Order: sequence, then structure tokens, then C-alpha cells
Amino acid sequence: MSTPLVSLTNAGKSYPQLDALKSVTMHLNQGEVMGLFGHNGAGKTTMMKLILGVISPSRGKVEVMGMAPDSKEAWHCRSKVGYLPENVSFYEQLTGLEVLTYFAKLKGFAKGNAKKHAIVLLEQVGITHAMKRPVKTYSKGMRQRLGLAQAFIGEPKLLLLDEPTVGLDPIATRDFYQTVDQLKSNGSSVILCSHVLPGVEQHIDRAMILSTGQLLAMGTLAELRQQAALPVAIKPFGLNGSVANDSTLNGFLTANCPNTLLVPEQEKIKVLKQLLSHEGLDDLQVETANLEQVYQHFLSKHELSLPEKKHEQGAQG
Repeated sequence: MSTPLVSLTNAGKSYPQLDALKSVTMHLNQGEVMGLFGHNGAGKTTMMKLILGVISPSRGKVEVMGMAPDSKEAWHCRSKVGYLPENVSFYEQLTGLEVLTYFAKLKGFAKGNAKKHAIVLLEQVGITHAMKRPVKTYSKGMRQRLGLAQAFIGEPKLLLLDEPTVGLDPIATRDFYQTVDQLKSNGSSVILCSHVLPGVEQHIDRAMILSTGQLLAMGTLAELRQQAALPVAIKPFGLNGSVANDSTLNGFLTANCPNTLLVPEQEKIKVLKQLLSHEGLDDLQVETANLEQVYQHFLSKHELSLPEKKHEQGAQG
């Protein structure tokens, strides 16, 4: 089995008044895309900073490419890491091309090659038309594209992206995910933080859900669905009242969704066979729980377990 590219073992970060990240264990393999999800203050950015070596863990161990990212020995690995912070800021007076050439030089490109590489990346993110304009004239979306280009310098082995699609229009968002897919197919590993869950799920291999510095769940979407035991929604068309009269099916109907059956995953096939036996069936719509529903499930469950929530419930009772 290959060594993970990123490894956190009971890693945590505490400040005098705050446990920013409790003990988290996580392994990221080469060519894997991990989605990192949680509300503001959940610990996502803290985890990214630990992986970057910008801060050191208060406990546990962090390893990136086989070494502690905050150690002196790790400096030569940093050129293989790309990072896009949530709020990008650049030298306002420089042009987009100058900014990117400067960063390419910092990553070890020779002067002539740095400029060539910068032009290729600016084309990739779709802002070559503005490359000779000062960054101060750029819109929020253009700055975000420039930030992405900066993160993609040198085809990094590890890419950390904090809210990468903020400020991007739907076309730019689609292009961004195509680039992530391309980097993944070239063997790069990606950790992707996002609040915008629709559209993310088909581009990630696994998801991590954090809340108040704590790891709530981690796994593929199929594994998380199984852990959450969320039902499959099956909506038949053309059966009118016959579902309500069918003793095999009517137990899956609820008052909230009178025309939809909410079926546990393990009973899906049985229910579909029964529906197909009805002559009037015109069509079927089958929807498994999406990433957003899975995320909300784990978050709600965690909130109910918090001491103050239990106290509130007791007071109401």
C-alpha cells in the first residue's frame, strides 16, 4: 500500500481561549480529491494551515510527503504545494502577468520560463485579455481566477483550495472543476473547502465534515449515506391512489410527501419491483440523498449532542 501524501494522526490545534481543531486523524492518498465541509469556524482553515506548515500542531502529528510541514527539511516540498486562500489579495499596481511571473519565480522557475508558464496559466483560467492590466482594475471574479492560476503553478502534487468558486460565474466554475479533474488524472491530490455543495459531489472521492473543530464524519458519499441511513426518495407517476391501497408500499408514504415513497436503501429494489408490477406506472423518479442532505444530517445530529442544546431541550420539556 502506498504511503499517504498527507497524514494527520490525532492532530489538533489549541489557542488560549479556543480549541480550533480537536484530535483529527486523516489520510489523503495520491490522486485523491477530498472535500472538506463545515460552517465558518468549524476548523477547515486551521487544518489547511497545519498541512501547509504555517502553524504547528498543539498535539498529534502532521506529515506531508513524508515529513513534518513546519520543519526546516520540508522547505523543498513547498514548491510542490499549491494554495488558494479564501480571500485572495495581490499587489494592486502590478499586472496579472507580472503577479503570476513573480510567483512562478518564487516557485523556482527561471526568468524566461516563469513568464511563459504564467501566460499558459492565465489562458487556462481565461484572463489573458486582462493580463497586461493592473490587478486593481480586476473584478472579484477575475481576482479569483488569478488566485487559481497562482495555485496551479508548477502542476502541484498537493493542492489546497479554500472556497475556490467564490466570485466565479457558472462557466468559470465548470472550467475550474475541469481543471481539478485534470490535475487529479495527472496524479495530484486536492483538498477542497467549499460552502457551495451542489456541483461539488461528482468531483470528490471522499468528504470530511467538521464542526466546532471536531471531525463528524469522513468517507465516500455512498459510505456517508449508509452511516446517515438517509432514505431513497422514489416518486412514481401514473399510479394515482393505487400506492395508498398497496400494503407493501403504503408504509413508505408520509404526510409531508404524499406522492413520494421514502425507502431505506436496503429495501429499494423490493419497492421498485413492486411498483413495476403496477400496470398504470408511466415513469419513476429515484433520488438518493445528495451531499447537502448528508452534510445537514451530520451537522444536526452533532448540534443536538452539544451540552447547551441538551440543556435547552430539557428546559423546553
